[in-house]
Amino acid sequence: MRDVLASLLATGDAAAPALVTTDDGSRMTYGQLGSRVEQLARQLAGAGVERGDRVALALPNGPEIVELLLAIATVGAAAAPLNPAYTHDEFAFYLGDIAPRLLLLPDGRLPAAREAATAAGVATVAPEALGTERAYEDGAPDDVVLVLHTSGTTSRPKQVPLLQRNVMASVRTIQAHYALGPGDVSFCVMPLFHVHGLVASIFSALQGGGAAMVSRRFTPNQFWPLARAHGATWVSAGPTLHHMILERDDGMGPPPSLRFARSCSSALSPDLMQRAEAAYGVPVLEAYGMTEASHQMASNPLPPAPRRPGSVGVATGTEIAIIDRSRAFVPAGSEGEVVVRGPSITPGYLDNPAANADSFFDGWFRTGDIGVLEDGYLRLQGRLKEMILRGGENISPLEIEQVLLAHPAVSDAVCFGVADEKYGELVGAAVTLSQDADEQQLIAHCRERLAAFKVPDRVHVLDAIPRTPTGKVQRRKVAETLR
Repeated sequence: MRDVLASLLATGDAAAPALVTTDDGSRMTYGQLGSRVEQLARQLAGAGVERGDRVALALPNGPEIVELLLAIATVGAAAAPLNPAYTHDEFAFYLGDIAPRLLLLPDGRLPAAREAATAAGVATVAPEALGTERAYEDGAPDDVVLVLHTSGTTSRPKQVPLLQRNVMASVRTIQAHYALGPGDVSFCVMPLFHVHGLVASIFSALQGGGAAMVSRRFTPNQFWPLARAHGATWVSAGPTLHHMILERDDGMGPPPSLRFARSCSSALSPDLMQRAEAAYGVPVLEAYGMTEASHQMASNPLPPAPRRPGSVGVATGTEIAIIDRSRAFVPAGSEGEVVVRGPSITPGYLDNPAANADSFFDGWFRTGDIGVLEDGYLRLQGRLKEMILRGGENISPLEIEQVLLAHPAVSDAVCFGVADEKYGELVGAAVTLSQDADEQQLIAHCRERLAAFKVPDRVHVLDAIPRTPTGKVQRRKVAETLR
C-alpha cells in the first residue's frame, strides 16, 4: 500500500479536512475523500476502465480533478491530465499520442476537445455522468499512474510515463523535506495538469496528513485574503505567478499562518526572491523539478540550514552529479550537464528509443541543464540546447535574464541567440516593462554588469513574453517572432 497513490487516503485523520475549495469555502474530510474516490473508482470500472488503461482529463482546476486522479490510480489506470486551453490541433496530437480509453470533459464545454476526440475515436464523458459501478482490480506500485509530456521547447513533446512508486517517492521526499504535517495547509495556485501542482501542492500535502486549498477560478489578487481566511501555511508557484501575486499585494501584511513559500518550474532571480521574502514574511525556497523526475530533484532547505539565492538547493531524494560532453563525471565546482538518479525517475520515454539512448545511461538521467555543484548546492546556468555560442564563447541566457530582471523597470525578460555570419550567434533579448525605460538604458545596465561579449546587441520591448502554462519561457517562439 505504501507505494501507491491510494495510500494518501489513509494518511490523515478521517474527520480532518483534506481538500478546501476556496470558491465557496467547502471542505472535504479524509473520510469523505476516501468514500468519493472509492465511488469514482467503481464508476470508472463500470465505464470500462481497466488496470493498464489510460484516461485523459481536460477539466478546470478544482477538487474534482484530485478525486478523479486518485480514483484512476486506485483502479490501476494511468491519468493523462491535459490543459483545457489547448486548441483542436493540440488535443488531436495529445489524444493520438496517448490513445486513452476515455476523455473526461466538463459537460457541454470544450468543443475543440470533443471534435478532436470524435476524430480520434475516443469516447468522451462528463465526470458526473459516470454511473454504473462495478468491482475493479487494485493498482500496484509498478503500474503507470501518470502519462505526461515534456514541454517540447526544443523538440517534439516526448511521452513520460510515471509509475505509482515514482510519484510516491517524490511525494514522500517533498513532505519530509518541508516537514509537512497535519497542521499544514497548502495553497495550490498551480494548474493541476502539471506535476508541480499535483505532486508538490496536493499529493505532498495529503502525505503529511494536512489540507490542500484548491481554487476553481484562482486569480493572483485572491491569494492574500484567501491565504488569511483559510490559514495557508505554505504556497508553491513558478516565479511568474509569484511576481503576479506580489504585484497584487493588498497591503494588509503577510498571512500570519505562512511558514514558507516555494518556487519551482523556472529560475527565480535573487531580486524576486528578496522581494517575495519581504512580502510573504517567510523564507522563500527555490526548488528544481522535472516531469521525468516526478517533479522535485533538489531544493533549498528550511531554516536554520542556509538557503542560497541563485541556487536550486541540495539533492532531495536523488543523487545529483555533473558530467562533461563525454559523459565523464567532473569534480565539484566544475561546470557541466546535470545528471540525476533516484526512485522518482521515470523508467524511460515511451516508444522513443533514440531519446532514451540519449537521455539515460548507467541509471542516470541527463537533464539537459547546465550547472555547477558547490558545497552540495546546485546552481543552474541554462539549458544545454539553449546556450548561446558567440564567437566561440558559451553564454547562459539565464545569466543575462537575471541581470535584466534586476533593472527596476523590467518585469519579465528572455534572452536568446540570433544567427550571425561573423560570430555564429549574437545575444538577443526581450523584456516587458513596469515603468519607462528604453533599449539603450537597458543595454547600458547590462554593460555595467556583464562581460562585453555577453551584453545583448538588441533588447526588444514586448507587451508579454510567451510562457508555457507552468511559467517556462518559450525562447524559440520569441526568437522566431523577432527575426
